[in-house]
Amino acid sequence: MQAFRKFLPMFDRVLVERLAAETVSRGGIMIPEKSQAKVQQATVVAVGPGSTNKDGKVTPVCVKVGDKVLLPEYGGTKVVLEDKDYFLFRDGDILGKYVE
Repeated sequence: MQAFRKFLPMFDRVLVERLAAETVSRGGIMIPEKSQAKVQQATVVAVGPGSTNKDGKVTPVCVKVGDKVLLPEYGGTKVVLEDKDYFLFRDGDILGKYVE
C-alpha cells in the first residue's frame, strides 16, 4: 500500500509530491545540488474533503488526485511518509493547475 493512501488531509488541504529537480542543464552540464532551483511543480496525491463555509456547507477542493499544479515559491508543510517527502498546502495557496 502506498504511503499517501494511509494519510488523508483535513479540510481544504492538499498533499503534493514535488517533481524532481533538474540535475543536468540543457547543454548537458551537471548542476550542483546547491544551485538547483526549487521546483514549483507538483503532482497531487491526496486531497481533503473541503472547507466548511459560514452556512455549514462544504466547499470542495479545486484540484483532484493526479492533477499537476503550480506551487508558490515558499510555504507548505513538509510531511515524510515512508521515507518520501510530500508537502501539504491549502487549496487556496495553490497558484494553478496544468491542463492538457
